[in-house]
Amino acid sequence: MGWNSWNAFSCAVTEEDIRSAADRLVETGLRDAGYEYLVVDDCWMDDELDDGYLRPHPEDFPSGIEALAEYVHDRDLKFGIYSSAGRVTCQGYPASLGHERKHARQFADWGVDYLKYDNCGDHEGKDALARYSAMGKALAKVDRDIVYSICEWGRNEPWRWGRNAGGHLWRATHDIVAKWSTEDTEFGLGIADIIDQMDDRDIAPSHGPGGWNDPDMLQIGNGPDSGQSKLEDVTVERGLTPAEERTHFSFWCLFAAPLMAGNDLVEMDDRTLALLTNEDAVAINQDPLGIQGTRDGRLGETEVWSKRLTDGRCAVILFNRGRTPATIETTVETVDMSVDAATYTVEDVWEDDEWQTSGTLHATVDPHDVALFRVSPE
Repeated sequence: MGWNSWNAFSCAVTEEDIRSAADRLVETGLRDAGYEYLVVDDCWMDDELDDGYLRPHPEDFPSGIEALAEYVHDRDLKFGIYSSAGRVTCQGYPASLGHERKHARQFADWGVDYLKYDNCGDHEGKDALARYSAMGKALAKVDRDIVYSICEWGRNEPWRWGRNAGGHLWRATHDIVAKWSTEDTEFGLGIADIIDQMDDRDIAPSHGPGGWNDPDMLQIGNGPDSGQSKLEDVTVERGLTPAEERTHFSFWCLFAAPLMAGNDLVEMDDRTLALLTNEDAVAINQDPLGIQGTRDGRLGETEVWSKRLTDGRCAVILFNRGRTPATIETTVETVDMSVDAATYTVEDVWEDDEWQTSGTLHATVDPHDVALFRVSPE
């Protein structure tokens, strides 16, 4: 869990933006809710390497990365940085292919706790496993624990080899954008598109403690004016509706996905903060079993999804992807409930309600919205 600069600031990110984000993670309570990693994405680098070493941009990051990491650490947060497994990053800055050992040592010396490693730039004919394994081996040799995020976009099925490359999480989808869905001609995927891709790829068996399928960062709180929306070749005419944001967060929690917020924390409103810090939803995401939720059934525009939790419980989503309200019904026999009981307690995460059932689960769900339940056997 944490925050990444890309969706809000894109390539315009500065040292001051990162310092402000660190302060806001503390002031808003996001850190205490679990959002502990603060990651600087692309464009922090200078235009040229220095004898093979990366340099921070002298104007945008004048204090240097080590001082910035110390500022973040002083707030009881962990510091993350970005590079790419090619000669240049996605925005054309120097990257790490061929310099893995030098850069891994740099990251460790700077106090980096997390590396997001992208897939852009000239690959020099090397396949994904070779390129990502080279950095994984380099990170394993430094005297610092660094979370290794393989951002390979799912092109070469990193869920099959990510652990062997030293990865702790790997992107399972293309980049997310702040839309419900995108056209084929647009950059990236919307929320509904990624939900479908996570199901279509049938990758849940590859997911669990120590190795996570990553459906990309959160777009909650973003819209047409966010940095990524302005930069990429995609038309974002409006922000996500409250229902769409609730669906977005609910599914990322059900997926046991990394929760990397990506909104401007200085401009964040109370509704966004309340969504990101909902204790019951975050608990579903952080459940120790680490199971990725899957789809149990679909009828027209309505769907049922679930995953097992500790102590015999399960989490259930009733999803309405249609344009009109719909009543959705299922049973505990249909979802991923491992315990047979005469009575079950149902906690409605978003309605803050609780009731007993002998097995039926149901709700009337608004368009593009979900009901998120936590079901416990009695």
